[in-house]
Amino acid sequence: MIVGAISVPVVAIVGGGFTGAAVAYHLARLLPEGTARIVVYEPRAMLGGGLAYDTDEPVHRINVPAARMTLLPGDDTHFERWLLATGALADDREAVTEDGRVFARRSTFGRYVDAMLRPLVAAGRIEHRRSRVRVVTATSGGWRITAADGSVVKADRVVVATTHPSPQAPAVLDRALAGHPAYIPDATVPGALAGISRKDRVLVVGTGLTAADVITALDAAGHEGPITAVSRRGLRSRGHTLLPQEPFGDFTTSPACSARELLRRVRRTLEQAAGEGITWHAVFDRLRGEGGAIWRTLPTAERRRLVRHLRPYWDVHRFRIAPQVEAVIDRRLSAGSLHIHAASLTGAVLRQDGTIAVALRSRRGGQPFEEHYDAVVVTTGPGHRAILSSQPFLETLAAAGVLQLDTVGLGLAVDDDSRAVGTSGEAAETLFIAGPLARGTFGELMGLPQVTEHALLVSENIARGLASAREQSRATG
Repeated sequence: MIVGAISVPVVAIVGGGFTGAAVAYHLARLLPEGTARIVVYEPRAMLGGGLAYDTDEPVHRINVPAARMTLLPGDDTHFERWLLATGALADDREAVTEDGRVFARRSTFGRYVDAMLRPLVAAGRIEHRRSRVRVVTATSGGWRITAADGSVVKADRVVVATTHPSPQAPAVLDRALAGHPAYIPDATVPGALAGISRKDRVLVVGTGLTAADVITALDAAGHEGPITAVSRRGLRSRGHTLLPQEPFGDFTTSPACSARELLRRVRRTLEQAAGEGITWHAVFDRLRGEGGAIWRTLPTAERRRLVRHLRPYWDVHRFRIAPQVEAVIDRRLSAGSLHIHAASLTGAVLRQDGTIAVALRSRRGGQPFEEHYDAVVVTTGPGHRAILSSQPFLETLAAAGVLQLDTVGLGLAVDDDSRAVGTSGEAAETLFIAGPLARGTFGELMGLPQVTEHALLVSENIARGLASAREQSRATG
């Protein structure tokens, strides 16, 4: 872009969910006005919502207290203050728990982020392009971006901040049930549960956060039939402690160099915490806070071992459910209308009466057994190994060797500056990966505040690079 006789660099951000919005917000604050054009590609009307926070389901709540959710690293209560200042909780009587903590609706957090960006969009500091990106190709001077609306933008820097890929449903279900209206392979699609009747017998494949969302949403819609949730280990997401506690433990002073040693250290710390009357929550809060440093210490082989064997246990303790959601899960378990099993799916058949027969094998062994359901919902989490085929522009970049999967299988390969590392092993100087897709290098990047901090890191790296380019231009000009 050229303003007068001055060439203004363009930073294109692909994806305007929380990560992309956070990168745009911090870039606009870091860059002097008029020194760059920030373009965010996001088809939704709201910036900052994305898959996580652009939901119409009122029972979908943030999973940590509002006092720990923020767009501004170092200002933990920014969102909570915004809630009070705007009266955003006036129509949400269940947001505040008995102990005074606020677990707002996720859509409310999305509106908060959008409210922070809206003045910047109105002032022209950020440009919101309501279109999907179809193709990104490297050029001699940067990148050429072609959107679904036919527009073409030449960018000097590109940030990939796309949403999570869809879940990878078990093959036994896809083969037998693909296209059947009672088979829901992606529960995050708006209206996905609308076809489930009040008395339907429902199988939920997965027992983590998305499964909790599905069960709670069905309950709120008046569903009364039996729900069975299965996963290989049968682990459900844990809830929050009522006790205020500071993070407990130290995992970085003398860091573990193997997954096994890390596990031993966590167990010892949990025992020490229990001896001092401190719950496991404080230990996992420390692990979360030190997660990036812990991850960087581990060799690649140990990272893989950690993901393969320990990730499910980490996920259910790290990603806790809101008390309002936990209450629904506990109530249905007590009433016998919800059962959680550790089992694997070994087969599925669509019966003539329209019901679905699913063969299961218990983790504890024994012969497979069969159960019949009226609906099957997949909640297995994002299929990150399929990220390169999840969107056309990612396929294009992968085919050109610009992108590749990371060595752990969590997302895309990046360097310590979060620049994309291609198949040559070289980092692309002007192509950045922001958010959860960079966690193969950075570790803990699935929740706040880590995603916020990483967005700021990417923004600072881009701002620094643009400033350096300006200085070089002046020196040679």
